[in-house]
Amino acid sequence: MKKLTVAAGLTLALVSGSAFAADLPSRKAAPVYAPPPAPVFTWTGLYGGVNIGYGWGAGGDERGSLVYPGSPTYAVWGGNNDINGVLGGGQVGFNYQFSPWLVVGIEADIQAADLNSQRHYIGPGYDPVVSHAAAVNSAKYVDWFGTVRGRVGVTLPSMPSLLIYGTGGFAYGQVNHTLSVVDLGPGVAIAGRSNYFDTASGWTAGGGVEWSPTGFPAWSLKVEYLYTDLGNTNLGVVGGLGLPVTPAAPFVGTHTSPTRFNTVRAGLNWHFNPFATAPVLASF
Repeated sequence: MKKLTVAAGLTLALVSGSAFAADLPSRKAAPVYAPPPAPVFTWTGLYGGVNIGYGWGAGGDERGSLVYPGSPTYAVWGGNNDINGVLGGGQVGFNYQFSPWLVVGIEADIQAADLNSQRHYIGPGYDPVVSHAAAVNSAKYVDWFGTVRGRVGVTLPSMPSLLIYGTGGFAYGQVNHTLSVVDLGPGVAIAGRSNYFDTASGWTAGGGVEWSPTGFPAWSLKVEYLYTDLGNTNLGVVGGLGLPVTPAAPFVGTHTSPTRFNTVRAGLNWHFNPFATAPVLASF
């Protein structure tokens, strides 16, 4: 009987202890901190910036001639009239990075410029009776120009912040071209003057390198080359003033000049991306 009582007491103690242990709060191991993944550099997003550079002529000779209507008398002239000077302005654009190596975008820029040239010619002339020549002054100025271009670039996964790109598209700008012609004959000088002042349009193409310094992903530096062709300016001139006042037939002249130039410029861009996703926070 005593053994039965002792066994029952042990059983009751074990059951009570198990029930008490079940009521105690559970203890879990402390959570392990997992730092968020480092952000991956991307060229995707909007950007804007400033640039400064230099421009110089890209070849292409201008040509002109004059004739006296109804007469075999004429004169011709021509030569290189490359413009050159400093420029500076700003740009805005958008990039989209399709893969670790392919970036496609669009950029528009506007430049204030001091591109100019001035040339003087003595054009040989022909006259069946007397000798004569044409003295010509051609002056051209590009005060501003702009472009709207597509960009296609490549970058290496090992150097994601370095972009090498090609670019091309539409170009436009203000061209001011002044022409004065004086036909020099024996005792008579007949002068004419003409001016072109308008917004010309054409195309541009080139390429560049853009780099974002380590630790400053919102900023990038670039160096860019562009070839720009704004087409030809075509001027007509009529000479009708005799010096000294002497009866003289007026001449009619034409002049064609291309506006082509190279530019190299350095730029600074600030990148802001409203389409970026929010960082993922770890949860426990």
